Amino acid sequence: MIAAVGRTICLIPAKGGSTRLARKNVISLGGRPLMGWAIDAAIRSARMDRIIVSTEDEAIAAIARKLGAETPFMRPLALARDPAGVVDVALHALATLRDQGDIYQTLVILLPTCPFRTDEDIRLAIDLFRRENGKFLMSVSKYDHTPFAAMKLGPDGLLQPFFQEYIGRKSQEMPVAVRANGAIHVLDVAAFEQARSYYAQPLLGYEMPWERSADIDTVHDLRLAESLLCR
Repeated sequence: MIAAVGRTICLIPAKGGSTRLARKNVISLGGRPLMGWAIDAAIRSARMDRIIVSTEDEAIAAIARKLGAETPFMRPLALARDPAGVVDVALHALATLRDQGDIYQTLVILLPTCPFRTDEDIRLAIDLFRRENGKFLMSVSKYDHTPFAAMKLGPDGLLQPFFQEYIGRKSQEMPVAVRANGAIHVLDVAAFEQARSYYAQPLLGYEMPWERSADIDTVHDLRLAESLLCR
């Protein structure tokens, strides 16, 4: 049974400052700002009632509007610095919109650092969320190398396995593990505001292939994304 749809808000968090890659949210990839990939996919998904960029930076807000998103408020500076995270930004956005008389049942968060998610990914994730009457959903991808073979290198140079029970096993004999890739979060607003987390249970997973799961936080990540784009 598919849940009642309700109104859906798309939030793209795009602060001006970043630690490892300066102004990464508007850095150019394939001839357009990184943030533009998320905005374009959200628009083409045709699943959103509004697409909003949360930023404290006037220049980023202007770019967001030019690309087709809204910036109905400016983010407080305190939410653009550590330790504030995406959850804090999302809760602030929902509260601010509610104060403006704009209420939503479903929140979709798209990080601008994950440019290769597609509009089809967004539609399929939202459809899965609705079909399963979801509360929390995040996109995931398989680990390139199984984490169950991980070892810790101590200060004495000795190796100790994190998972002793899997030492010596072939990778195909170990559990399949996935990781959050940051591309898509779909959240029931009421459940999210109560839990104040997007890792709360029950947590649905929408699996994406590695080539659409790039997350750009460093220059190396950007170069890898450019290489993937050239393919």
